[in-house]
Amino acid sequence: MSSNTPRQPVRDLRFFLTVPHACSYLEDREATTLFLDPQEVPGQGVYDALALLGFRRSGRHLYRPHCEGCSACISVRIPVADFTPNRNQRRLTRRNQDLDLRIRPAIFDKEHYRLYSGYIRERHADGDMHPPSHEQYRTFLTLDQPYARLMAFRLGDRLVSVTAFDQLDHGLSAIYTFFDTAADLDRRSLGTFAILSLVARAKSLGLPHVYLGYWIRECRKMRYKQDFQPLEMLDGRHWRRVLPL
Repeated sequence: MSSNTPRQPVRDLRFFLTVPHACSYLEDREATTLFLDPQEVPGQGVYDALALLGFRRSGRHLYRPHCEGCSACISVRIPVADFTPNRNQRRLTRRNQDLDLRIRPAIFDKEHYRLYSGYIRERHADGDMHPPSHEQYRTFLTLDQPYARLMAFRLGDRLVSVTAFDQLDHGLSAIYTFFDTAADLDRRSLGTFAILSLVARAKSLGLPHVYLGYWIRECRKMRYKQDFQPLEMLDGRHWRRVLPL
């Protein structure tokens, strides 16, 4: 059992609700999103507090689902100290030891955008992020804040994977990962390896958690999050351990 409460009050902040729109994850469902006032640039203290309440970041916006009659979206995080990689995850770590890791601020980079564009066209051509554009990329994955970072992996001179993440006082929050979809990289499972790398980085920094965003039991695309055990789920205002999902 694990629980946290925000260190900074959020009652004085202003929040808004979107109009109902088609759910991106569950067919025949409508979704509503609660988001922080867009005029409020989320500083570290506000972000730390809201992340403990299940908020996520997209660009400069902090948000969380707020759907009437539906609670399918569950915030999940990995407790770093207790995480034990399974056999396949240990194999992936060894397989990717030849990759070079670099951490940098979340600023626009042409090479990163080319990788992102190819990834969206190959993997998400039927989604609302297609077609990719420079403006879409900038508003989604770049932010001039000290907590916003990009983790890039190279195989020699070849950029193969980029993960946008945030460094909070109580953990690392995974925002989005995109990677080279070429067949010769399939065995590397770069998406899974990105999460393993965040866990390793959080451990090295002495941070207790890696936040994986929302998990939906009925959504096939989110099943990979169940492979990281143990997991903690946000239940109301408290985080509790659930083993297994």
